[in-house]
Amino acid sequence: MVSTVVHAALAGLIAAALLRGAFGVRSLAVVVSAVIVVDLDVFIGLWVVGAHRAAFHTLLFPFLLAGLLGYETRLRDRSWLRDRFGTRGVRTGWVAIVAVVFAGIGPDLFTNGVNLLYPLHDQFYQLTGHVRLSTEEGLVQTFVDLSPSESPAGSSGGSGQVAVGSTGEVGDRYWTGVDPQPSESGTESGGVERVFPIVGSGEQLLLVLTSAFVVGSRLLEERRD
Repeated sequence: MVSTVVHAALAGLIAAALLRGAFGVRSLAVVVSAVIVVDLDVFIGLWVVGAHRAAFHTLLFPFLLAGLLGYETRLRDRSWLRDRFGTRGVRTGWVAIVAVVFAGIGPDLFTNGVNLLYPLHDQFYQLTGHVRLSTEEGLVQTFVDLSPSESPAGSSGGSGQVAVGSTGEVGDRYWTGVDPQPSESGTESGGVERVFPIVGSGEQLLLVLTSAFVVGSRLLEERRD
């Protein structure tokens, strides 16, 4: 499971890399907040089973945002965003959408899976596996099974199975501290433990620390300027 802390850390790195001259505390907050919004579908999941990892994790969400931003800044006779915040505001908007895709939806797609086209197509997809170069097998990847028969991926990687089920089939597998026992009844047993993940591996911790260093350095540079 990828925590909100890890999502925010990756969003910070994207902001530091892509905002360029628009980088600052406010623009950083916009980008990180947009990514955090993706995880807020956990609250919808309290009433709709399977809505977590679906309602805001669908690619339709950033596509809709991109359509609205494109219309507002390029097709309208006068852009409110451009008039109010200038080119900095427009760039921040586009970077926020990029961050939603790569920092909000992406990590969950490669961990437990997301409902990529919800609600148009109710199917969770998950990409797990490895890519390696072997002197005997050549380039091997186990993220997607491209063979006509079942792929013997082995225990060291993913099974190659991308589609893992609909909201009704796997919607109760995505537990969180907010909803530790997803169910149709919405009830919880007494004394249930609520666990809020922060980092789940050494790689995630390294990502968080790297993001803190890079973003902190950029903020110090902005303050000096």
